[in-house]
Amino acid sequence: MPEFPYSRLRRWPDVEADNLQAYDATDLLLVERALSFDIPGSETVVIGDEYGAITVALGDAGRRGIRVHQDLATGRRALQRNAEELGFADAAGRNGDEDDAARHAGGGPEAPGFRPLFTPHELDATLLTGARLVLLQLPKSLAELEEIVDAIARWAAPDVVLVAGGRVKHMTLRQNEVLGRSFAHVQAQRAERKSRLIVASEPLPVPADPPFPVTARHDGLTLVAHGGAFAGARLDIGTRALLEVLGAQPTSSAVDVLDLGCGTGALAVSYALAHPEARVTATDRSAAAVASARATAAANGVADRVTVTQDDAASEVPDASIDLVLLNPPFHLGASIHTGAATRLFAAAARVLRPGGELFTVYNSSLGYRAELTRLIGPTAQLQRTPKFTVTRSIRSSETPDS
Repeated sequence: MPEFPYSRLRRWPDVEADNLQAYDATDLLLVERALSFDIPGSETVVIGDEYGAITVALGDAGRRGIRVHQDLATGRRALQRNAEELGFADAAGRNGDEDDAARHAGGGPEAPGFRPLFTPHELDATLLTGARLVLLQLPKSLAELEEIVDAIARWAAPDVVLVAGGRVKHMTLRQNEVLGRSFAHVQAQRAERKSRLIVASEPLPVPADPPFPVTARHDGLTLVAHGGAFAGARLDIGTRALLEVLGAQPTSSAVDVLDLGCGTGALAVSYALAHPEARVTATDRSAAAVASARATAAANGVADRVTVTQDDAASEVPDASIDLVLLNPPFHLGASIHTGAATRLFAAAARVLRPGGELFTVYNSSLGYRAELTRLIGPTAQLQRTPKFTVTRSIRSSETPDS
């Protein structure tokens, strides 16, 4: 069998740069190990396939009907695009419905035996019921790993084998402990190419209630968080700093408000509670964040005024439609510190803001984003600065900003 062309994979629509690529050695090891099992694609689940390297490589080897869960909208779009670029016109089904997948791919329901390369799922029973092989790119967060592993033990087949992998420098013994709470046998494999696999089998009985979401209260605000949501049910100090500044501002006349990269929804829900007349939209590329923000809005009684959507850089928000953007941007891309993620969100804010609209953002003081905010959006004033965080207010210029 010809070697799979991993180098042809792209990260798009995520940030692309010379020091960033769409696969790593862990992807290769997971694919190699998966191909050693004689298990059909329909009984194979892939979780955390960042840009589709695992799924598309398995498809290249003849596997079909692979069930896939990716937390990030960027990863979902990258998988679809990479599959199409490498010749899989029948790339994606829809939530396991193969007839629907055939129509989506142009095959039509008359195409007998149609098998899409993969079917996308959320982290639920439809993803895992009957699964006998689960391939997992280990997440950074132990809470996210706990939620994933519980779901596998809860819904997969009794003889399921979980093969989890990561870069050795990011792996810890605590990951083994999390796996050991849901599986009777957990065995770390020898490291290869600076990556390591862990094989787990024999799922243990699970408690009646899943461990997530979790809930916590903060000064009248209830936060609800799934395992993969940034900061969990805590109110991170950057968000707290931005909320303090917002609370000290004159009464806002903003009607259409966007919480860009909303996480658990703390900014969106706090604004909705303080401004009953506002229409608030909260977006995040993470499915775990979106589920958390929806639950947070419901827990605080504002679900009717806070609309939460999964989106990448507000791509579905119309141009010049927003009065106020709230933003606590990330400064990591996966395990790498990279400012590209924040720059994409600044440019998105510039696009969606009406002339004269405002962006309030908080960022690590060491990153010095003020000049970039001025260039992309308009005049930017520093409202608060500590050794750790800076809060700024930018006003959207009437002229088209640089991009």
